[in-house]
Amino acid sequence: MSEPISPPPLKDFRPEFIPAYLSNGLIGLRVGRIPLIEGLTMLNGLAGVHPEDQVEGFARAPYVVAGDIAIDRVKLSERSERARFIEQRYDFSCGELVSRFAFEVGDVRADVESLVLCSRTQPTVVLHELRVSVNGPCQLSIAMGIDPIGIEGRWRKRETDTPGAKEPIVDGSLLWETYGGLGSCGAAYVTRFEGPEDAKREREENDRLAPLHTVYSLRARSGATCVVRSIASVVADQMHAQPHRQAARLAAVGAKLGFDRLRKENREAWADLWRGRVILSGAGRRWQELADAAFYYLHASAHTSSLFSTSMFGLAYWPNYHYYRGQVMWDIETFVFPALLLTDPHAADALLSYRSDRLEGARRNAALNGYRGLQFPWASGPRDGNEMIRVSAPLVTLEQHISLSVALAFARYVHATGDQDFLRERAWPVLEGVAEWISSRVECTDRGYEIRRIIGIAEKRDEPIDNAGYVNMAAKVVLREAAEAARCLGRQDAQAWERIAERIFVPWANEVILNHDRFTPDEAGVTGATPEALAGLFPVGYCTSAETERATIRFYLDRVGEFIGHPMLSALLGVYAAWIGDRDRSLELFEKGYAEFINAPFTETDEFSRTRFSDRPRVGPFQANLGGFLMACLYGLPAIRLGPEEPTEWPRRSVCLPSGWTAIDVERIWVRNRPASLHAAHGEERARIALAAD
Repeated sequence: MSEPISPPPLKDFRPEFIPAYLSNGLIGLRVGRIPLIEGLTMLNGLAGVHPEDQVEGFARAPYVVAGDIAIDRVKLSERSERARFIEQRYDFSCGELVSRFAFEVGDVRADVESLVLCSRTQPTVVLHELRVSVNGPCQLSIAMGIDPIGIEGRWRKRETDTPGAKEPIVDGSLLWETYGGLGSCGAAYVTRFEGPEDAKREREENDRLAPLHTVYSLRARSGATCVVRSIASVVADQMHAQPHRQAARLAAVGAKLGFDRLRKENREAWADLWRGRVILSGAGRRWQELADAAFYYLHASAHTSSLFSTSMFGLAYWPNYHYYRGQVMWDIETFVFPALLLTDPHAADALLSYRSDRLEGARRNAALNGYRGLQFPWASGPRDGNEMIRVSAPLVTLEQHISLSVALAFARYVHATGDQDFLRERAWPVLEGVAEWISSRVECTDRGYEIRRIIGIAEKRDEPIDNAGYVNMAAKVVLREAAEAARCLGRQDAQAWERIAERIFVPWANEVILNHDRFTPDEAGVTGATPEALAGLFPVGYCTSAETERATIRFYLDRVGEFIGHPMLSALLGVYAAWIGDRDRSLELFEKGYAEFINAPFTETDEFSRTRFSDRPRVGPFQANLGGFLMACLYGLPAIRLGPEEPTEWPRRSVCLPSGWTAIDVERIWVRNRPASLHAAHGEERARIALAAD
């Protein structure tokens, strides 16, 4: 298999670009064009009060790639205009970013190369190598460390010694409290210097508010090259009661394992993940590049250690946008989880752990709204899983279909893995709780069971609606999944839930499933053009007659023009066109619904189409869009619907691919705890899932 396609080398860093995003699912970095002085760190599970909205959300951690260079006592941090960006190279095959820049003082130029990566095998660790060469004799200083300057919060501890030890095991450690006092994190680092033996090593040991830096100083000769390597660990308080102590331990372990070994193991871990790469035959290099970037950013943002789930942008943030405060929303279970389930099921399991560990918050949320069972919050905070949507948007709390997405994710994990212990211990409490919530949420009328006063996927409404088609379709599917689980476990709930599922009212007219009860073709604007009902067909998996499915797809695709370019469902539109055999339209919709969302220079997927909404802030990588595209390739186009049957029976219809595409192949997906391959060739009666030999 060929190497994944990485972005081309960046030679011109334009002002509108946002810095490169690196992550391993536990730590997220933005690394700027001059990495030592431009960047930030985010941390899975680190909570703080959002300064503007005053609700719980993510919080920035101290920057662990911080540093400085001085030539003849002139510092880069103080004279950044003397730095000249040369190049950045981002290697998606292993998650490494190499940055090159020059720093000139008088007649002396320092050529600097920075290598940064987030380790997948030691997931609290960031590796940073700084290589500095000078073209003339000078007094050279190189500093590397951790810097909290410029972020909200306060120091709790700053240490350059190790309690109980004669010699420090790390260069330094800190304990940082986030704004609002909701959380804290610890960070520690170890440096190693390679160069002339007479380099002087110094640390600031008295100023308790100074950045943690280790400085190596020497009289450098012309042509000299010095290398400083840093191994830093950062730990959230939700992972450990004394995060600064644990960060010191883990940084010391990383130093003991060694930079080269950790780098090699990280490359091996990524090579194994890339066996799940989606190969698009016939689609051309550009589409393969987009598929590889989507795969990379999805897997970079999730890990088996991501116990606090991930957010709509993974662990990415930049101050040009709110990034939805890092809260966990329906996007994760609906669009991110499905691709991970087949390609990295351990990471998918970790995302579900966030939900199963916070069931009491969902139970309280249901009670607060007058219902039984589990109602997962629309915007869940990192700590206890409580509702944290901004208070200025109260109507959004009626967007309650997130509980259906969560329940379906648990059910599909069981189908994909066949794990009966998981069904009994973790999936059943969720399926039972959400089924109970549906049972208390529906109202019995002469039309059946209705779900009134709700917001569907199109949330820009002034008033709630009744019987959102997507919501009611998903509720029927969830109740049937819950009933199947009940029977499997010998519970008594199955018949009651099936009776409700059978009678849930789905609005329908002229063979078309309607977006909601009062929907008419005259409903205007983006809200009226949002193809909510199509999402009930895929990815939810609601089954209806072939005539109704075809009529519903045609109806909404004919009116989708004003919607396309908006988040989430745009990435799926090409699937629906393929399902009715329109290959040209499928390719057109993937172009407008996904390809036009891509941001240069690092192939990050934006929240909105860059073609239609070029005036919006550049943001990314938006996980729902890139996850939606991967889900289209792994499930939608191959027509795979997970179920209790043998995996070879999951392909449900003939394969129709966008114009020019001849096949979709994946070397390895995981089904029933076994590796398998996926092959979907255009025109074949069914896609093929082939289990590997034991």
